[in-house]
Amino acid sequence: MASDQKTVVIYPPAGDGGRRVRAGPHFLGMAYTLLDVVEFLRLAGRDDADDNWLRQSRLVEWRGGGPDTWTAARGLHD
Repeated sequence: MASDQKTVVIYPPAGDGGRRVRAGPHFLGMAYTLLDVVEFLRLAGRDDADDNWLRQSRLVEWRGGGPDTWTAARGLHD
């Protein structure tokens, strides 16, 4: 991934706590921890990605909770 990267989107946790991770149009994988996201980005060429970068970067869009949310929200009928 070049420094002019597309936004990284981390989707809300699924029922098993996994969160889909996309960089631009590319699906990178299902992450179950913040370290998984770091590894996906490293494999995609983003060598500067680490825990702090993920927490602070404006290139990262956290949906359904931030970097410390790894369990699915329960609905009213669960």
